[in-house]
Amino acid sequence: MGIERQNTRRTRLRNVVVLLGTLLIVAITPINTSLSFRHVLEMGIPLALVIFVPYVLSRYVFKDHVITFHFLNGRRWYRTEILYILATAAVGYLLLPFYFASTGTYHNWTVLPGAINLFRLFIGTQALGLWDELFFVNTVLTLLRQHLRFIWANLIQAVFWTVFLFALGFRSWAPLFIYPLALLQGYIFMRTKSLLYIITIHLTLDAVLFLVLFHAYYPAWLPIFVT
Repeated sequence: MGIERQNTRRTRLRNVVVLLGTLLIVAITPINTSLSFRHVLEMGIPLALVIFVPYVLSRYVFKDHVITFHFLNGRRWYRTEILYILATAAVGYLLLPFYFASTGTYHNWTVLPGAINLFRLFIGTQALGLWDELFFVNTVLTLLRQHLRFIWANLIQAVFWTVFLFALGFRSWAPLFIYPLALLQGYIFMRTKSLLYIITIHLTLDAVLFLVLFHAYYPAWLPIFVT
């Protein structure tokens, strides 16, 4: 019993150190929406490390396989799951233009004309959405769930997610919809056990985000949103 308790404490301490280490790296990373090559490296390298280092430690050092990349769950998506993706896109279509127009926070992004610039913006929004799921849901939530009930672990990871996106550029009342989104993504991952599914939800929403940002700067070029 004593050895088992000692191993539990060691595992808890180990997970806390890994979690706090990753959060510290994110905290000191320059977080903004600049797409300059220098900033992409300054922001991208640390954010990549906080995903891959916990995975490497879990698989090859601790050998507990707590952190994995479980993309598929061995079944096709249900019709309701596909409809949920479409519903998320519809909510983004209605909500995001109003949010940006009412707050002016679209100025936190720079949208330059030209195919290359727009392509970089699209890839940037998609890459960040992918990172959100791999870090906050697949890493932070997974580590927290080792020692907390799911409801508490999910509430905490959603706070970290919301703070990160607020620092990125989603200011004003954005936390009112980002926090529920983060909670839902954690819950859906717990139910579906599919990273691919929650990533698809997020990237679909980020595709809408890209279009809304483009519309905010050049409304005459993309008159498909009501603001």
